[in-house]
Amino acid sequence: MREFSHLSRRTILIFALFLVVESAEISEFYPSERDALLQLRDGVNSSVLDLHKHWTGPPCYKNQSKWAGISCSDGHVTALVLEGFQLTGSLPPTFLENITNLTKISFRNNSLYGHVPNLTGLAYLESVFLSDNRFSGLIPYGYIELQKLRELELQGNVLEGSIPPFDQQTLIAFNVSSNKLEGPIPETPVLKRFPKSCYGDNANLCGEVLGIPCSTPPANPPKAPGEKKRNGLKVWSIALIAAGGAALVFVSIMSILLCYFRRSKRKETLEEDKQESISTENVKKRSYWLESREDPVRTLDLTFFDKDMSVFDMDDLLRASAEVLGKGKLSTTYRAILESGSVVAVKRLKEMNSLSKREFTQQMHLLGKLRHENLVEMISFYYSKEEKLIVYEYVPQGDLFELLHENRGIERQPLNWTSRISIIKDVAKGLNFLHQTLPAQKVPHGNIRSKNVLILQDPQSKNYHSKLTDYGFLPLLPSKESSSKLAVGKSPEFIQGKKLTRKADIYCFGILLLEVITGKVPGELFSPENGGTSIVDDDLSEWVRTVVNNDWSTDILDVEILAQKEGYNEMLKLTELALQCTDEAPEKRPKMSEVFGRIEEIEVEQKSVVTDVEADSPVS
Repeated sequence: MREFSHLSRRTILIFALFLVVESAEISEFYPSERDALLQLRDGVNSSVLDLHKHWTGPPCYKNQSKWAGISCSDGHVTALVLEGFQLTGSLPPTFLENITNLTKISFRNNSLYGHVPNLTGLAYLESVFLSDNRFSGLIPYGYIELQKLRELELQGNVLEGSIPPFDQQTLIAFNVSSNKLEGPIPETPVLKRFPKSCYGDNANLCGEVLGIPCSTPPANPPKAPGEKKRNGLKVWSIALIAAGGAALVFVSIMSILLCYFRRSKRKETLEEDKQESISTENVKKRSYWLESREDPVRTLDLTFFDKDMSVFDMDDLLRASAEVLGKGKLSTTYRAILESGSVVAVKRLKEMNSLSKREFTQQMHLLGKLRHENLVEMISFYYSKEEKLIVYEYVPQGDLFELLHENRGIERQPLNWTSRISIIKDVAKGLNFLHQTLPAQKVPHGNIRSKNVLILQDPQSKNYHSKLTDYGFLPLLPSKESSSKLAVGKSPEFIQGKKLTRKADIYCFGILLLEVITGKVPGELFSPENGGTSIVDDDLSEWVRTVVNNDWSTDILDVEILAQKEGYNEMLKLTELALQCTDEAPEKRPKMSEVFGRIEEIEVEQKSVVTDVEADSPVS
């Protein structure tokens, strides 16, 4: 009994000592960091995340945090990541100055306004993601003093003024596109690394990177509204005149325009074109061709795949008003409104001038006879030695990339899980059709990406329907360099210099699946929020594998579908299928027919789950 009593007292002492130590550890956080975060909590609002509910108690316990979006190390806050939570309001001006151990800040895809945060004194900061908000004002000059900065994303705001002379050798990702920046881009060695897309959609920027000399006015100065209208017709007229060559047999107005274009300065030509201007307020990108080419083997006729569709000709296209829908590495696409009122999409192809007429027309006739509800229909084509056009049906409601990634903020209508499965099934159905009907093509599609999935929405049911475009171009490309610009150029076998098969299509489809599931853009540099280290990776499938293998399965899901818990099982099944499709070994990837069948099964299961949930819901 005496031994038991002695043991009990010793146990009590040890337990008491443990409590003291544990209590000390719990209280070991930094009040100034907590106070700074509470400033943020009280200064912004969210319809998705209740920060007052999730941000209570100490923000850090050792290397962990129970606060949403917060990562810790040794009791310090090291990362603040609140992406896509529909945050509104402005950031407190100096709230970050006491969180000095931060390595990452991200407020991507919200609706925050006011000035971007002051980052002075954050010596360990590596990643700053403030894109797709409503931030205004200047880019703080102090950002160039962040010596460990690796990633800076400021695109998609309304920032003004000039770009500071960033020259940190650590900087590997930089984007300031889609703002209102102006003046010359600083010619530092670091800023010269990044392509012009990182500076695009800033009307008054100039510099060597953009190919716009700063000694001349910017390409798109904010002048009178009429000037913007003039550009629409100019883009289309010049492109089609180039497509037809120096064709003096066209209607008189085209001949006059060509004459002026050859003999006058561009400014004078724009003035002559004023009376024929069209509205192009929805133009996303513009391209100008600086000369018309002589083409002795040109043909002036469009070739139609269906005689019933041959209700317009090349002259009609030349007279059509048009605007640029998009410009890719291998083509530029226009929306053309014919005088009859009909609307078509016209794709002007690049890098195919070495093709003979026989090679080009043979592939066009092969593709043009394809008819399927999930393929954008080819109507006609035009061939000349220097120019090649394809006329498609016009699909008016944008593409999957826009639906997934653009306009994320408080006014955005989230894309729910049921809609995502429906879109994916359409894509799989269209791709399976291509694989079944083009057995001789080694890669039947070749360019599967979200921008090549066009979207229709039923006005009554609001259900989405999708169609594939840009299929069948791989046989037309003359070199590995030009083929690398297609989506298959990202497949492991292409990168390793191995022979391509239709399993390359399966890989690209798997990446598309992961894009739909995660809401992330393939090829973007990003850092996993978990793990405590900044791992920069542009391989979406590898990132998903890493997260899933660490049993963080729901961490891969897009925030817009995270709340739909009844669909988790189907989401993870689709993720498993996507990872099989993106296996590095082509022979281990499933066939497209098997992929389509499994997606159909997942959709049936999802509909069953939704039905059960609705049946269990109380009737109000």
